[in-house]
Amino acid sequence: MDYQKIIDEYYPEENRLREILMIHSRQVADRCLKIAKTHPELKLDEHFLEEAAMLHDLGIFATDAPGIECHGTEPYIRHGIIGAKILREKGWERHARVCERHTGTGLSKWDIEQQQLPLPHKDLMPVSIEEQVVCYADKFYSKTRPGSERSVVDAMRSLEKFGWDGVKRFQKWVDLFE
Repeated sequence: MDYQKIIDEYYPEENRLREILMIHSRQVADRCLKIAKTHPELKLDEHFLEEAAMLHDLGIFATDAPGIECHGTEPYIRHGIIGAKILREKGWERHARVCERHTGTGLSKWDIEQQQLPLPHKDLMPVSIEEQVVCYADKFYSKTRPGSERSVVDAMRSLEKFGWDGVKRFQKWVDLFE
């Protein structure tokens, strides 16, 4: 599998959106690989981690998020579902699950229904250890400030607005991955 070919297919031009995506995705991938090296006991699939981290935000191009140069029509919260659909069509199911399950610290069916989010009414929670690592690593890097890194405390603060369940899940990951 060549994740770069997929990125090139959906982001063919050298522009600010591609730059933002590549910086952010590389930061997430590097953190994932660092976790894998620091925690050999987790037996993480490093090759898959890098691919999944580089592709987790593939669907942002189709969303309406002008602050990060996305000028599509879909709500930003759907970027994971969009990326998952693309990857499923290519037969990359495992990578697709990372895309659709990385929003926040994952979204439960209950949260989706209660908040009336424009997402499928099903659990979108990271399940495999690799899904959890990508989701965790993603919380340290904002696409609105490419190249910067949040502290654990700042990452937790960014999750507070979505409820305490997500903050608690993130804290468990801090304990496991740091």
